[in-house]
Amino acid sequence: MLIFRLINMEINFGLKQLKKASKELKSHINQNVVLICGEMGVGKTTLIKELLLLDGVVGNVSSPTFSIINEYLIDSGEVIYHMDLYRIKDINELENIGFFEYLESGRTCLIEWGEMIEELIDSEYNKFTIIKDNNLRILKKNI
Repeated sequence: MLIFRLINMEINFGLKQLKKASKELKSHINQNVVLICGEMGVGKTTLIKELLLLDGVVGNVSSPTFSIINEYLIDSGEVIYHMDLYRIKDINELENIGFFEYLESGRTCLIEWGEMIEELIDSEYNKFTIIKDNNLRILKKNI
C-alpha cells in the first residue's frame, strides 16, 4: 500500500513500490545536496540506486560504502555524486578527499548518513529520513 501525505511529505511504501516512491521523492528534491538518513539496513542505498536509475545513469550503480564517493554520468551528460559517510570516523577524512568541494560544485550530491555532516554544510540542502516499520518504509522530508 502506497500512501502519500504531501503536507509534511511523508511516503509510506513497501519494497515492491520502490520505483513509485522514488519518483515521488524526486519531485520533492529542490536542492543539489540531498541527505538521506536512517538506521542501518533501512534502505538508503536501495532508494538512492532507484533515484539514480530514474535519472538515467549510464553504467552499473554500486554502493560507495568503501570508496566513500561514487561518480555517475546520467543520460543528460550531467554528473551525480553518491556518497556514503558510514565509515567516516573523523571530519578530516572528508577534508582530505575534497568532500566539501563536491558539495560546492553545484552538481547533485546524494549523501547517505548525511546527518553526520549536516551542521557543516554551508549551502541549502534537502534532508529525508527513512524509517522501517515492519515490512513498510516511511520516508519523511525533514523541514
